[in-house]
Amino acid sequence: MPKGIHRRWALPEPALGALWDSILIDEHRKAQLLSQAIVNFTVRPKVSRDVIPLHGVILLVGPPGTGKTSLARGLAHRVSQVLKGARMQLLEVEPHSLTSSAMGKTQRAVSDLFSQSIAESAANGPTIVLLDEVETLAVDRSKLSLDANPIDIHRATDAVLVQLDLLAEQHPNLLFVATSNFPEAVDSAFTSRCDLIMEIPLPDEAACEQILRACLSGLAITFPDVAGLTRDADFADCVSACVGLDGRAIRKMVANALAADPQTAINPNSLSIGNLLSAARYAKEQRTKTKVKP
Repeated sequence: MPKGIHRRWALPEPALGALWDSILIDEHRKAQLLSQAIVNFTVRPKVSRDVIPLHGVILLVGPPGTGKTSLARGLAHRVSQVLKGARMQLLEVEPHSLTSSAMGKTQRAVSDLFSQSIAESAANGPTIVLLDEVETLAVDRSKLSLDANPIDIHRATDAVLVQLDLLAEQHPNLLFVATSNFPEAVDSAFTSRCDLIMEIPLPDEAACEQILRACLSGLAITFPDVAGLTRDADFADCVSACVGLDGRAIRKMVANALAADPQTAINPNSLSIGNLLSAARYAKEQRTKTKVKP
């Protein structure tokens, strides 16, 4: 696997489709995201960039744990389903593998990834590239300090921007889907190149209920008594206690509830609504203490 490419998927891939279905956000947002990605492959190759300056870049932003990466992977599957007959692939970039403390090496690694590995893939057919934690590659240059070799980081961001422009001109069948937990850390020149910036918010109460129900139902496959918790009169209180947590935190909260005491840990069938409520409230308290931004 070329340096910087963490994983390569042939599309469509049903496992990625399951990820798309598992992320509970407003269906209008999902439809908008899918439509924007489709436009990249249906309109962009046929319309001059002087008319519509599409760069083939979508940016998903929001708090950690809201499913941005899963949504991006699922998006690739859904696009390939819609564009039947196109032999598409998804490349996942590992940005941290490109950084180096040696002067100039990060810049060269970024340039080689985009100009060689990604360009070669796009030359062979429609390609979607997932750029997770894009602030690692396109850091806001206006906020750089004098620490940690900022000159090389500055040049790496320059390399990303130059390559995005070149690839946009040469490969209209290429789409980047980037994610960021900290959009304020992403360089403004990168965001200006994005065709769509979409915020993926924390789940609302209805979504929290769906996530919690799905988690408990999955657990009940192995431990059947857990299924009854969703019918408990106080289940709604558990849902309300989850509001303000992200989807990942809700699922981890259930794991914490299973560890409420040794008896429950030994016999998960004894999990109670009280365990869930305590775990949810504790998770909220910790979120407040660590000042995780909602």
